Amino acid sequence: MHSIPDDRTARAVIRDEALRLFAARGPESVTVRQIAEAAGVSPGLVVHHFGSKEGLRHRVDQYVLAVFEAMLGELTGEDGTELLDPGTGAASLSEVFARHLPTGSPLPSYLRRLLLSDSDAGKTLFRRLFELSRAALDGLAATGRAAPGREPAVRAAFLLANDLAVFLLRDRLAEVLGTDPLSADGMARWAPEMLSIYAGGLNAAPQGETHPENQ
Repeated sequence: MHSIPDDRTARAVIRDEALRLFAARGPESVTVRQIAEAAGVSPGLVVHHFGSKEGLRHRVDQYVLAVFEAMLGELTGEDGTELLDPGTGAASLSEVFARHLPTGSPLPSYLRRLLLSDSDAGKTLFRRLFELSRAALDGLAATGRAAPGREPAVRAAFLLANDLAVFLLRDRLAEVLGTDPLSADGMARWAPEMLSIYAGGLNAAPQGETHPENQ
């Protein structure tokens, strides 16, 4: 066994390696032994710290929830308007995450698996994101920058579903666009089109630069 390569505790290294493997392969396809090997510890130490793979998975879920809560709490005001306010430069959840997560972070992939799961953590995260979307819409409507619609809850859910589609379809979008939509270049292409459609519908004039291949 190699030694822990940095100043994180063995528990943190195990958690982070489990997160990476769960995001890449799915929790069901990863064994305790594989996690231990990736973390450079014994399987017994994994069990010692987390009790079982399910215990470790629960801890990873809670860690991911805490990371997103902290990120969203830092990036939104009391009414949440920053998430959907083009004037702040944070036009969408996907753009916020792309700006603040390091390249190669497993969190977007794990977010996708979490949201599509039937776990309590997945349900909690989606409800939190919906509440932020609803708060953002209410805030924009209060200042005259958006209409609440006939059913504000449905409109907020629609905006959230469109935004989360970037995470859920990230790989397929990268294949057809030739760019990871969550990369800086991908966001530079994605955000102007999204904002144009949100501002004026499909007939709206494009915002920002037009890429030569799309002319």
